[in-house]
Amino acid sequence: MKKMRSSHLGLLTLASRFFDTLQRKILKHKVYAVISTAIFLGAVFGVLLTFNRDTNPKGTVAKSQINQADPSQSAQSGLFVSPLTGQTLADKSLVDHQVTAVMIDNSLPARPQSGLSQAGIIFEALTEGGITRFLALYQESAPNIVGPIRSARPYFLDYALPFDASIAHVGGSPQALIDIKALGMKDIDQTNNESAYQRVANKSAPSNVFSTFSNLDALNTKQRYLKSNFIGFKHKTDVAQTPTAGTIDFLISSQFYNSEFKYNSSTNSYLRFQGGVKQIDALNGQQLSPKVVIALFVSQAYNPDGLHTSYNTTGQGKMYVFQDGIMSPGNWKKTDRKNQLEFTDQYGMPMNINAGQTWVTLISNDGDVTFKP
Repeated sequence: MKKMRSSHLGLLTLASRFFDTLQRKILKHKVYAVISTAIFLGAVFGVLLTFNRDTNPKGTVAKSQINQADPSQSAQSGLFVSPLTGQTLADKSLVDHQVTAVMIDNSLPARPQSGLSQAGIIFEALTEGGITRFLALYQESAPNIVGPIRSARPYFLDYALPFDASIAHVGGSPQALIDIKALGMKDIDQTNNESAYQRVANKSAPSNVFSTFSNLDALNTKQRYLKSNFIGFKHKTDVAQTPTAGTIDFLISSQFYNSEFKYNSSTNSYLRFQGGVKQIDALNGQQLSPKVVIALFVSQAYNPDGLHTSYNTTGQGKMYVFQDGIMSPGNWKKTDRKNQLEFTDQYGMPMNINAGQTWVTLISNDGDVTFKP
């Protein structure tokens, strides 16, 4: 910074000497003196403007802070970047690892679930009867146990497809099963791979099917699902700010499924609560704490059977991004079922998110999201 400032001062000194000489030569002509002074002031303004462009305005992120999730950019330091989470990794094989999407039950009997704290991205949406379900995506992490695993729905497929993910599920709605085949998804369903899934005794059906990542990875290898080719979300480094969104409330369906997130300044993340209690991972006892929470506003309806929920996942809409203790309004865009979500801020510029776990909840009404410091 000192070198930058001294170079600007040097330019100003040279400019000053030049225009002092010019003014002495044309001093007898006042009109020209005024013109030369104006030119001098313009030069000064231009130099100062250049200096200001080199600084980082409040609330923005400098280019040097942006992590573009390109493994080659970190190769010299011996570290690589996860395209799923934006986190740095020491093992390049994890960067190229197959992404696995797991359908996780969130009914009351399913809680507490196993393996959610290690997911890279979690999508939350309603299924039937006001009950939500999760689509959890894993790449560099592999919890020993994950579940309970439930059935697939078409709109969850739309968020797994852009990550070139294999999908672990126990059956699905009729349309979801048709779509999985029609869209050519990497399918590792329990129906065709029963030995890779186990039913546990301490939970009741249908919320009792679990698997291990050694089993799921073995299925991926058996099916030749060896690598995911995708472009993930754009990430940045944390820039914690004075909290204006310290508590977030999502009105989803009922007291058992409405969720709350509370900002933890020590980790710059959000602690998740559901049904008025901490939502924890049974595998390690940790409370779920995503680095980024996104309310994705999408239109919601019901299928002709009047039972199954449907969402319009393509097109565009608004969103609220909660990170660094604040809420940033923006917009999402998804041009096709297979295309990735694109995030832009309220001014139409690309929006980057913090590295780490991202939690995305589908919300149908603006009034269903509230927050306070």
